[in-house]
Amino acid sequence: MKETWRWFGPADPIPLAHIAQAGATGIVTSLHDIATGDIWPLPRIIERKQIIEAQGLQWSVIESIPLHNDIKTRSGNYAHYISNYQQSLRNVAAAGLTDVCYNFMPVVDWTRTDLNYLLPDGSQALRFDLIDFIAYDVLILQRPNARLSYTEAQLQQAEQRFAAMPAERKQQLESNIIAGLPGGDGSYTRDSILQTIQLFIDLGEDTMRENLIGFLCDITPVAEELGIRLCIHPDDPPFSLFGLPRVVSTAEDIRRLISAVPSPANGITLCAGSYGSRIDNDPVAIASEFADRIYFAHLRNVTCEPDGSFYEAAHLTGGTDMVALIQVLLKEEQRRKAAGLPAVEIPFRPDHGHLIAEEIGRTGINPGYSYGGRLKGLAELRGVVHTLERLNAF
Repeated sequence: MKETWRWFGPADPIPLAHIAQAGATGIVTSLHDIATGDIWPLPRIIERKQIIEAQGLQWSVIESIPLHNDIKTRSGNYAHYISNYQQSLRNVAAAGLTDVCYNFMPVVDWTRTDLNYLLPDGSQALRFDLIDFIAYDVLILQRPNARLSYTEAQLQQAEQRFAAMPAERKQQLESNIIAGLPGGDGSYTRDSILQTIQLFIDLGEDTMRENLIGFLCDITPVAEELGIRLCIHPDDPPFSLFGLPRVVSTAEDIRRLISAVPSPANGITLCAGSYGSRIDNDPVAIASEFADRIYFAHLRNVTCEPDGSFYEAAHLTGGTDMVALIQVLLKEEQRRKAAGLPAVEIPFRPDHGHLIAEEIGRTGINPGYSYGGRLKGLAELRGVVHTLERLNAF
């Protein structure tokens, strides 16, 4: 398996030299300063690639080329933005890059209510607290008809939580949810997010899925011609927020997507933490069923709670059997090798690390993307991979 590390470009507080010291050989990055929907210029792609290669590293995966909302709603200037996306893929391929992660989440990208959840050992993790989220949706954002999305018991809990919530916590909650997280598509104000939420609610789940399939029908012929592997990231969390449609949350969602667009260019990002934060999902079973379509893996773990809340666990603990999951990926690599397929190695990255040691309280660290926490996670995952390979246990 190919060890990679997410890097947010030259402004990332973690330099490439430190990533190389962590032992990763691949970089996962994007051109974050290019506006969503604009074409990625070939010179900019080559420039970023050369910066990475100057440190002895390889740009392994693009995460991501974000999709304009017009593509997701298939309205407005969507045809223009699809044309731009196709050209970006051509430029990416011209620079020698082949793996492109993307997502089709409406309005909000990955969402957490707490960016510094205190764990028993004193480290800090990312957390999604459903009751806090309901309190925000119903009582702070005051989304029209929001109460219809929840049970009466949940609403009572949210009202009690809100009544005891200090003003600074309310402000922090809003910032965490709608101000944008690393890798997301910007941030919203209350007014702008309400307008955009309603746009997608009106769209509905069936039309949202149709629009994703329509996008893939437009894109995969170009990707297939160029030798590019598209790998869609699941919804995070994989259930509805703000009443929004979610169409990449379960094994059935993947089945529908691959059945509708069977091109080998249409692949998935196996995000163990995203799929694992829904109690009725089994990430190991998902990996086994769709192994031949896994072109990229995010290896992280979560601990789920009965009410739908969850927090980011250490990489080898939590609800997902990470050893079994890695066994599936190694077995798939062996199958590809035996079949003489290109790109045998599956790139993976240690996704979302805890804040530990001297990084606790330090400013400027991207939430979920500490150095020490991911270094710890990568070392743990590397140990699992090496042990399984040594024992030929897959």
